[in-house]
Amino acid sequence: MASKKFKIRKEIKVGAIFLVALAVMVWGIMYLQGIEILKKKRIIFAVYDRVNGLVAANPVTIQGMKVGQVKTLYFSPNNPRKIIVELYLSNTTYPIPRNSIARIYSADLMGSKEIEIIPGNSTELIQNGDTLAARTEATLGEEVNQQLAPLKRKAESLISSIDTLATIMQQVLNKNTQASLIDAIENIKIAISNITQMTYEADTLVRQQRSNLSRIIMNVESISANLRRNNDEITNILENFSNVSDSISKLNIPATFAQVDQAVRSLNEVIAKINNGEGSIGLLVNDTSLYFEVDKAARELNLLLEDIKANPKKYVHVSVF
Repeated sequence: MASKKFKIRKEIKVGAIFLVALAVMVWGIMYLQGIEILKKKRIIFAVYDRVNGLVAANPVTIQGMKVGQVKTLYFSPNNPRKIIVELYLSNTTYPIPRNSIARIYSADLMGSKEIEIIPGNSTELIQNGDTLAARTEATLGEEVNQQLAPLKRKAESLISSIDTLATIMQQVLNKNTQASLIDAIENIKIAISNITQMTYEADTLVRQQRSNLSRIIMNVESISANLRRNNDEITNILENFSNVSDSISKLNIPATFAQVDQAVRSLNEVIAKINNGEGSIGLLVNDTSLYFEVDKAARELNLLLEDIKANPKKYVHVSVF
C-alpha cells in the first residue's frame, strides 16, 4: 500500500515538473519573440493590398524604437484582395493618434521588413482593436526599377533613333552618294587651299604695302590736324554759306523768274515784229532798198568828209576885219 502511494506521488512530481518546464519553455520562447504574457498589451490592425514579404514576428517601431511586433497575417474574409495584419503592441504608454499610419518598409539592405507607425496629429488616440491607415513602401528592387525606368525608356528611344539613323545612312550612302561626298570633300580641300593661298597673298601684300599704309595713315592724321587747326575758319565758311542760303531763301525767286519770263516774251514779240517788217527797225531790216539808200548816203558822207579834210578852204571862208 505504501509502495503504491509512493508511485503515485512520483508520477505527480514528474508531471508537475514537466508542466512547469513546458510553461517555462513557452514563456521563454514568447519572451524571446517579444511577447510578454503577464504584461498589458494592445492589439491593433492594418489592412494592406500587399505586404512585400512581411511575416509574423517582424518588429513594429515608432521613431526607430521597437514597441511591438507582427502577430499574424491573413486575407480579409470580406475582400480576398486585402491582407489584414494584426499588430501586437507591448508598449501601452505611448500615445498613438487615430490618424497614424502603419508603413511597411525595408529595414536593411537584406530586405527584412518592419512596420513603422508614423504618428498623426489627431487629438483622438487609438484604442485596442482599432485599425490604422496602411502604406506599403516600395521594395529596393521596385525603387531601382522606378529610378531606372526613365533611363530605360530614354535608352530604348536612343537605340531606336540610332537604328533609324543607321538605316538612313545606309540608304543615303550608296555608291553615287559616296562618290558625291568624295568629290565634295575634295572640293572643300581645294577651297581651303585657295583660302590659305589668299590669306598668304593678303599677308604678303600687307607686309609690302606697310610703308604706304603708314604714309596714308600719317596723311589722314595730318588732314585731321589741319581740320582741327582750321576749325574756326571752316565754321565761318559754313556760317557764310548759311547766311547766303538764308539770303537766297529770302529772295522772291518765283517773282523774279516771272519777270524774266515776261521780258523774254516781250523780246520775242519785238523780234517777231522786226521779222514781219513792222516799225522802223523792221523796215530797216527787211527793206533792202532802204538799206542800199542808207549805205549810199553813208558812202557819200564819207566822200564829203574826205574832201573836207583834203580841201578845207573850199568849204571854210576866213575873213579878217
